[in-house]
Amino acid sequence: MQKPGDDFDRDVWCILGLPFDAVDMSGAVQRVRDAVRVRARCFMSTPNLNFLIASQDDAGFRQSVLDSDLSLADGMPILWLARLTGVPLPERVAGSDVFAVLREGEADRGREAAPTRTDGDPLRVFFFGGQEGIAERACERLNAEGGGLRCVGAYGPGFGSLDEMSAPAVIAQVNASEADLLVVALGARKGQAWIVRNLAGLTIPVVSHLGAVINFVAGNVRRAPAWMRRAGLEWAWRIREEPALWRRYAGDGLELLWLMVTRVMPFLVWRLVNRGGGAAPAEVAHGRKANSTGRIALRGGLVASALAPVRQAFREAAAAGGDLVVDLGGVTRVDGAFLGLLLVLEKHVRRAGGRLVVENTPSTVRRIFRWNGVGYLVE
Repeated sequence: MQKPGDDFDRDVWCILGLPFDAVDMSGAVQRVRDAVRVRARCFMSTPNLNFLIASQDDAGFRQSVLDSDLSLADGMPILWLARLTGVPLPERVAGSDVFAVLREGEADRGREAAPTRTDGDPLRVFFFGGQEGIAERACERLNAEGGGLRCVGAYGPGFGSLDEMSAPAVIAQVNASEADLLVVALGARKGQAWIVRNLAGLTIPVVSHLGAVINFVAGNVRRAPAWMRRAGLEWAWRIREEPALWRRYAGDGLELLWLMVTRVMPFLVWRLVNRGGGAAPAEVAHGRKANSTGRIALRGGLVASALAPVRQAFREAAAAGGDLVVDLGGVTRVDGAFLGLLLVLEKHVRRAGGRLVVENTPSTVRRIFRWNGVGYLVE
């Protein structure tokens, strides 16, 4: 299996501390197909409102999303936040919808040829998780319909620990399936943690935690009608199907209200007052000290339209390895595109065993970091 690329060309934006790729459904499905075709790693995360809220005070959980190769806006509240803050996400791209498109044998909404492996067979999927017997039932139902996906294995680990679920024999069983897509369903925090822990040992190219998919395929839970999903009312349907979810949704709603008051609204006011300001062209200077610590000094307005030289500087610095200092002393403003790119940089520096330090951040820019959920990078 090929290693993932450096992904500094991703059109990725930051929303309240998490990265989101600005792709539509067709683009997301194509990314999956491309990864399968060349056997390249694609760790796909699907952050919804619950992910967003949980990541605010759980650094490990947040990091699991930062480690993704593709991060999709799985939830209408994410799309609403994007529109409020000027992030150009084209549409909601739910992980369950990506699975549904692949399952139906459609490459995109234009109903092109079915997504297949290089040998012409349907994509091979392995189900990992769910309640007792659910993964096996989902596997049987999926194979009975003969669509664009074929189940080649299922494993229900029950309520075991991460250690038990990550035993060499378990990983060997998953890999032996030679699947193209691994669907994990262990609960968001546990599922993401399991993926991060075992990703290096998995030989399946596309891996994603799609919590409800196994239940949908098994027929254990029904999916909300399309009109409710488009209107942002899927939560009401999910409570109808799984009443215990009401506590989670209520808690997430209250937390979102707090984030709106303390972060989103101050950022919106600042954008309104400073519309068009601080638009000096971006300038980049970078080098490396004798002690192998890289340094990048940035100036001007670091916004989406001016990031080409920044992307290249970040790519070269990450490839060199070691610790890296990013000096923002001359920066006048940043937007979600720069913050998303900075999160990608932090991922690569950390993976290489280095440490990213952001210094000399002007007070106004520091506030923008804080309002966008990445204040920890400058504090």
